[in-house]
Amino acid sequence: MRSLDVARATCEQFHPGLHAALAEVPLSVHETAGNPGLKSFRTLNGPGLLVPTTSGGAGADPLAAVRVMRAVSACSPSLGAAVAMHHFTAAMLFALAGSADRLTAEQTSLLDRVAPEGLLMASGWAEGKPDANILVPSVTAKPAESGGYLVNGGKKPCSLSTSMDLLTASVALPDGAGGSRLAVLLIPANSPGISVHPFWKTFVLAGAESEEVRLEDVHVPEELIIRTVPDDPQRLDDLQTAGFVWFEMLITSVYLGAASALVERALHKGRGSATDRAQAAVDLESAVAGVEGVARAVRDGLGDDDAVAAVLVARYAAQRSACAAVDLAVELLGGISYIHDPDVAYLAAAVRPLAFHPPSRSSAAQALVDYFIGQPLVLS
Repeated sequence: MRSLDVARATCEQFHPGLHAALAEVPLSVHETAGNPGLKSFRTLNGPGLLVPTTSGGAGADPLAAVRVMRAVSACSPSLGAAVAMHHFTAAMLFALAGSADRLTAEQTSLLDRVAPEGLLMASGWAEGKPDANILVPSVTAKPAESGGYLVNGGKKPCSLSTSMDLLTASVALPDGAGGSRLAVLLIPANSPGISVHPFWKTFVLAGAESEEVRLEDVHVPEELIIRTVPDDPQRLDDLQTAGFVWFEMLITSVYLGAASALVERALHKGRGSATDRAQAAVDLESAVAGVEGVARAVRDGLGDDDAVAAVLVARYAAQRSACAAVDLAVELLGGISYIHDPDVAYLAAAVRPLAFHPPSRSSAAQALVDYFIGQPLVLS
């Protein structure tokens, strides 16, 4: 499949040998706990994809990043889902590192270790609660007598929970005026008070290590806290904007990778009419084009509300068109393929979780309608 071949070539450019290593392992092995995908990812410089070259990374731009994610995820949706969390965190934090006075020297020093040492960063933003406000985390913090904060709460699901070197978690910090303000914590994974507990029960994406991470009086020093500084408390600031845009681009590319693997099989098998095979590809390629279009725009300077709205449009459009492509691909492959090849059913199931990532289509609907008619984009 031409566009998937382009994605594979991009993966080879940034991580020589990674795609070949992943392709040697059966999908059924990749998608289970303890699979070898993360080891290959670490060994072949995966953690440094979005780390700037000045910090020892590959310095990939957004377009290259979404292509790499699609290629990786076509081999293993679980690996794609897991490392998407690392990559969006790296992109968000290094974007802030380029802004004056946004990161402390301690924070910058810690981030500079990511690429050279192959550190993996887990992302503790998702709360796993239906209809929850994604900008109001349930994890809480109280000032510690020794300075910094004691953090309590849980993050579930939290991908890379058993392989993480660093946990980044959103938290509501007291602002001294009776309210709270969103912040991001950088927490070494071996900090006292952090524990991992079973959470993920479905076989789909079981290799992503998406378990529950609990924090019980975890001490986080002040120098490892990144605070938001919004002009308007209801709107996204630079930290949240960077995180939203990168997360939606990368996670959508994960599920497009799974869909691509299935559509590619249908095209090569050649069953059904040319019209139906072309339609499956058109549905998929329209989603790919949407995400890559946003990636190009972000690369070229699109930001703020416009970037968030654009990436949400691409993501929600991909939810529909990727599922349509997969449904048609499964039909074209036929019942015998479905019965004899477990990968067909698995890939079809592995595309669906895109709809579950925040923000849900329904929760963002009014915000997008308001944005489309000229109002600020206010997500909740």
